[in-house]
Amino acid sequence: MRTHRTATLAATAAALLALTACNPQTTDTAKPAAPGTPAAPAPAGSAPAAKTATLPGFVGKGLQTAQDEAQAAGFVLLKSHDALGRDRLQALDRNWKVCSQTPAAGANVDTSTTVDFGAVKLEESCPVADAPAPKPAGSTMPDFTGQGMKAVRGALPSNASITVKDALQGRMVLQESNWKVCSQDPKPGTALTGQPVAFTVAKTEESCP
Repeated sequence: MRTHRTATLAATAAALLALTACNPQTTDTAKPAAPGTPAAPAPAGSAPAAKTATLPGFVGKGLQTAQDEAQAAGFVLLKSHDALGRDRLQALDRNWKVCSQTPAAGANVDTSTTVDFGAVKLEESCPVADAPAPKPAGSTMPDFTGQGMKAVRGALPSNASITVKDALQGRMVLQESNWKVCSQDPKPGTALTGQPVAFTVAKTEESCP
């Protein structure tokens, strides 16, 4: 039995050696592709090509309509801002209309681009150009006269002590985005060293005293 088993193992080993000789393993050396052969797919992890589309013009449309049409055109990164510089939120888009858009309408716009709408309320007139945001306060007090109180508050340090009073009738100032600065203390150009800041304000449509 032992002799028969040894002979069988020897025969099996010889057969395996013969198969190996007839079928040598291939090497990793790549052969050049034949002419006209399609290019191999890009390696995994490579950045995909940017997708572009035509960005429509939205100026004059309702903000909600503009957003819906932008998404339908393939642009899903959308934002909006108060074109009058008062830092109001567009809480109900149907109550706002588009005055400007960035980027402008055109073809071949990258669909990953954020489209920004400058908007005003339906009953308001669009400005010739978007009103700039108040200049952030640094080491000196800027001139905030005539600017929206909510936006002015955002331009001051977050830890600033601020008081706001109605310059006309002693009314409570509840929604600062509806009020504008009439006077300020400290005066423009004064060094800011942590002192309290005080403003008198009037409604946006009113004249300051």
